[in-house]
Amino acid sequence: MSHDHDDRPRLTAAQAAAVLTPPPGRNGGDLVVESLQGLGATTVFGLPGQHALGVFDAVRRSSLRYVGLRVENNAGFAADAYGRITGEVAPLLLSTGPGALTSLAALQEAAAASAPVLAITSQIPVAGLGGGRHGYLHELRDQQASVRDIVKSVHTVRTASQIPSAIAAAWESALTAPHGPVWVEIPQDVLLAETVLPVVSAMDANPRELYPRPELTIAAAHLLSNAERPVIIAGGGVVRSDASGKLRALAEKLDAPVVTTFGGKGAFPWEHPLSLRSWLEDRHTTDFLEDADVLLVVGSGLGELSSNYHTFRPRGRVIQIEADAGKLESNHPALGIHSDAREALADLLESVERREDPAAADRVRTVLEKVRVRIEAQGLTLEQQVLAAVREALPAAAPSFWDMTILAYWAWSAFDAGRPNTMHSAQGAGGLGYAFPAAVGAAVADPTKPVLAVSGDGGAMYSIAELATARQYDLPLTWLIVDDGGYGILREYMTDTFGETTGTELSRPDFVALAESFGVPAVRTTPESLAADLGTALAAPGPSVVVLPALLRMFEPTHL
Repeated sequence: MSHDHDDRPRLTAAQAAAVLTPPPGRNGGDLVVESLQGLGATTVFGLPGQHALGVFDAVRRSSLRYVGLRVENNAGFAADAYGRITGEVAPLLLSTGPGALTSLAALQEAAAASAPVLAITSQIPVAGLGGGRHGYLHELRDQQASVRDIVKSVHTVRTASQIPSAIAAAWESALTAPHGPVWVEIPQDVLLAETVLPVVSAMDANPRELYPRPELTIAAAHLLSNAERPVIIAGGGVVRSDASGKLRALAEKLDAPVVTTFGGKGAFPWEHPLSLRSWLEDRHTTDFLEDADVLLVVGSGLGELSSNYHTFRPRGRVIQIEADAGKLESNHPALGIHSDAREALADLLESVERREDPAAADRVRTVLEKVRVRIEAQGLTLEQQVLAAVREALPAAAPSFWDMTILAYWAWSAFDAGRPNTMHSAQGAGGLGYAFPAAVGAAVADPTKPVLAVSGDGGAMYSIAELATARQYDLPLTWLIVDDGGYGILREYMTDTFGETTGTELSRPDFVALAESFGVPAVRTTPESLAADLGTALAAPGPSVVVLPALLRMFEPTHL
């Protein structure tokens, strides 16, 4: 069998000489770094550990920017946000055993939110692999088993020559739609062993494009063109594929109202006449969606939060566009189209016929007015005041990151994200401690914009150590901590269900004094002064903390 290599780039004599005589003193860690650089990485996150020192020393000798956090899980959240903001793979360097395991909650969030994180972890020496009990430090019988249900793919290296290919394969996996976290593990002795392999050159690990089947596009276009009451649900896939412009064009061509999921915040203009905004946890919105004769769901699996806790029962035809094949029709029968959202919307935009429905905007206004009346009747003026203050203070292009806290639950439904890919939360996996370390990753990704993190006092304690990180790298981020003395939403859940609480009330520090002990300026604010204090903090260089003592309440659920 012959192969035509005429289209391959030719090495110059100097390049060939460099390949044949690689520089001395390189090891497996250098191959990791060279592979990352060959794939285009510029920044890595992580936390060093004994088995991983080979790769960390190689990073020191490279042009890669290293951002070290204080806890592996927080490093994972930072990498997650870096991947969300840039759309690029975020390398996460971890050590064996406890270091690797401490990152798992962050990797679960990255998987749920489709963030491209490349976790590169060390392993015990090659001789110890295989499940025996050798007594190595940090030893696990099967480290992979702990992550296999979380990440998209697992790649194990046993020799230095396998390093570039394993990292390239993982990189491609992370960027193939749907994006997600991947895992590479390399034994300690492989990282430390000297290598005479040539320096890794630029590598091609472009993901495979995911296009819709043409016959499915034709069928979907026919349904939408002939619908009487089409409605669109736009999920996070629209944001990740940078398809908000195509979504708007399709909605306007069809005169179809659009509601965005909590993961799809910003995918459609908040004040657009066809915008139902994000009131998914509301029966008026649920009823409106159920009344659609054709419902187009783009980039969402219609999970628990997007379906008003599985009370949503569509009566019309459902068209579902989703890059994750496992989510297609997982909750509702549909015309399932396995595709990247951008590609599918582009094809639909060309295929649908224009329809006009002057009453569509009126129906949207009617729903939003019903929602407003319902919320107003509950007397929750403080909560709306605080959310409005945050929106007033936050610059339009500035990203925000929200922990699992009552103000974030309000923001899911009621906050105008302004632009696509600016509002992010941990609603994918639902763990605590996401907001501040994620804001660290976003500030690293784009230090030209201020970044806002929003936490409750309970969630803040998960990531308080990263105040040191923010100060060390002088990052432009502001942390709003809403201090209500405990796990506020769990307090509400337990009180409503059992009449009393257990484990929800917390002793906590003086957050202002604590922040100042890290060298981070902080201020205690009130609902009335929040907009001004937050605006001042966001405008100042470097990190800052704003503490709001307030007891916020949730609006009444409609799914019970």
